[in-house]
Amino acid sequence: MNAAAPRLPVVLLWHMHQPQYRDALSGEYVLPWTYLHALKDYSDMAAHLEENPAARAVVNFTPVLIEQLQEYAVRLADHLHSGAPLGDPVLATLSEAPLPADAQARAELLRALLRAQRRHMIERFEAFAEVARVAESLLAADRAGWASDPMIRDLSTWYHLAWLGETVRRDDARVQQLMAQRHGFTAVQRRTLLGVVSEVLAGIVPRYRSLAAAGRVELSVTPYGHPILPLLFDFHAARESQPDAALPRHDHYPGGAARAAWHMDEAIRLFTRTFGFAPQGCWPSEGAVSDAALALLDRSGLRWAATSGNVLHNSLAAGGEPVPGDVPYALPGQRLACFFRHDGLSDAIGFEYSSWHGDDAAANLAHELGLLAERYAGDPRRCVLIALDGENAWEHYPCNGYYFLRAMYAALVADPRLELTTLSAFLGREPAPAPVALPAVVAGSWVHGTLATWMGDAEKNRGWDLLCDAKYAFDRVMASGVLDAAESAAAGRQLALCESSDWFWWFGDYNPADAVAQFDRLYRRQLGNLYRLLRLEAPAELAQAISQGRGAPEQGGVMRRSHA
Repeated sequence: MNAAAPRLPVVLLWHMHQPQYRDALSGEYVLPWTYLHALKDYSDMAAHLEENPAARAVVNFTPVLIEQLQEYAVRLADHLHSGAPLGDPVLATLSEAPLPADAQARAELLRALLRAQRRHMIERFEAFAEVARVAESLLAADRAGWASDPMIRDLSTWYHLAWLGETVRRDDARVQQLMAQRHGFTAVQRRTLLGVVSEVLAGIVPRYRSLAAAGRVELSVTPYGHPILPLLFDFHAARESQPDAALPRHDHYPGGAARAAWHMDEAIRLFTRTFGFAPQGCWPSEGAVSDAALALLDRSGLRWAATSGNVLHNSLAAGGEPVPGDVPYALPGQRLACFFRHDGLSDAIGFEYSSWHGDDAAANLAHELGLLAERYAGDPRRCVLIALDGENAWEHYPCNGYYFLRAMYAALVADPRLELTTLSAFLGREPAPAPVALPAVVAGSWVHGTLATWMGDAEKNRGWDLLCDAKYAFDRVMASGVLDAAESAAAGRQLALCESSDWFWWFGDYNPADAVAQFDRLYRRQLGNLYRLLRLEAPAELAQAISQGRGAPEQGGVMRRSHA
């Protein structure tokens, strides 16, 4: 390719999401994944962008994640200032809060402090591996009650040190001093580590806000509670890609179109309040789109949306006409440009490159993109989108992906055939790239281009039926006028948390049984709190597990999503 030819636009989209892990009844965080991924992944991903001034990316935040990050920052600051409770039993093991005396609760705590990737997060640190083996032997012998407080405190300290971002571990002298000590961490030392945790969490949102202000990242948004928009509009959307999919007992989600619009309005409101400007783009929850969902995003005033290349493949197959990939599309009458990610390159980062040497993986990615640049030379419509979770892959890489990510940004920036950019910047070019007309989309997501991950399985469908029952109760209470404005708003927000895609993701026999049980309990607690806010008694069936315990064995201790 001629060196003077226009470079191929390449967009990296990192999707940042954690569901609401706070138990609405107790106020405690039942699972620690929000603050742990903030420590390890959201911090590192910001640092790599900060380190390379020429790097560009889109970073997508779910509003429910933003709220949790802000709440954790406040709780940590209050704890360090006045000793206020942390409200997270795992994080609290770093504090002077008493450890549980009950043997079963102690066993649960040990298991929680062992949930880390074995090779790259436990065995990497000899002292962590030693104390982990002691904890595992006690659990195997059903002797968790014998675990001493000092041993649990040491396990907790190493657990949190292992969950720190690689850039934090390398740059913070306080962390390096703690890492040099094998065991016997004092209360003062643990408080020092809590201070590091507090600083990292408090800095996440401001760091990305600063990157956006400098024009180095584009920030985008997802519907507020991370619902699957096509299913809110129409359960039969699940059959567009899988005609034989089993549907819930209810034939639709009551008032789903209004709920979908609420999620988008609330997402834009909270995003704008947090970052000081309105979002231009949206990665819909799980990349799930349909004609109705894209129409909603268009009405919301967004400039672009993005989803999986598999959705495009299914949509083109339905139309029977070959249409190019790696270009923006638009449905009839819509301003919204829809981008479809390059699934092969995205999944290579999510699943394959973790077993490669970081430099080799980065070189391979640049090589593959270079081949596309040569193939697409002279076509100004082309833009390659690489999109995946910005958090789940990195614990399977050495050093949390440090070497790969650093080499990747450097290689893509240096390649004269490529231009790292953002989706809004691409659409803002002169002359503006005209989207290709797409008559319709086949409803689907970034998981194989279908909606099967959230509907079709008997347990997933039972989860939807419980949600539909709760929504009918919600509608009756709202119509009755018995709640005041504040109570109605609280119930509406709680309903939004119940509508999250994450509850339905975990049901099924392909996820770790322990993780399925945790999400099962938390989902039913969320529904129970919705009934409480509606001043209704929760139905007895919420006391019964949805999952039948047919999940897969847990591997490595970490709940890794089945897809990037």
